[in-house]
Amino acid sequence: MIGLLDKPTNGKITIDGISTSNLNDNQISSFRNSKLGFIFQFSNLLSDLSVLENVMLPIQIAGNTDVVEKDAIDLLKSVGLEDQIHKRANKISGGQAQRAAIARGLINKPSIVLADEPTGNLDSVTSSNIVQLMKSMAKKFNQTFIVVTHDREHFGDVDKVITIKDGRAFEGDLPSEMEVMI
Repeated sequence: MIGLLDKPTNGKITIDGISTSNLNDNQISSFRNSKLGFIFQFSNLLSDLSVLENVMLPIQIAGNTDVVEKDAIDLLKSVGLEDQIHKRANKISGGQAQRAAIARGLINKPSIVLADEPTGNLDSVTSSNIVQLMKSMAKKFNQTFIVVTHDREHFGDVDKVITIKDGRAFEGDLPSEMEVMI
């Protein structure tokens, strides 16, 4: 719902003080591109484009082409990919692709970055590195990340946890005795 991919049957979604309920499809697309960043389980980089071109794509779609390349290069340096900038996306590792996806998710300076199982396709060491990178990017850019994961233990200390079990939401981690009681 927060990604504006589905509309709520009840209530409304407000992001940055803007109610999204009455936006038409074009407005939703524009809003999504300017206010939301996305990081998926699979990086979803376009294999025919370079890493740099993939990161620049959302900002080019938004029409903000003034300092696109410099911003994208700076972000790629921030995520440790300065040596991969001109490689084709299909020529880098899974962990590198996820770091490029993080840079792409941040390029438009969104209000919220939504990460859907961002470590689900990675080994445990790379997963830990990606989690630490997201945390450092959140601090560096004062950025809100909302992460959906089945791998809670990888994330350690975070600002807020909402656990969903059997369609019910609980604030914080689910106590082990509740797992039996539910």
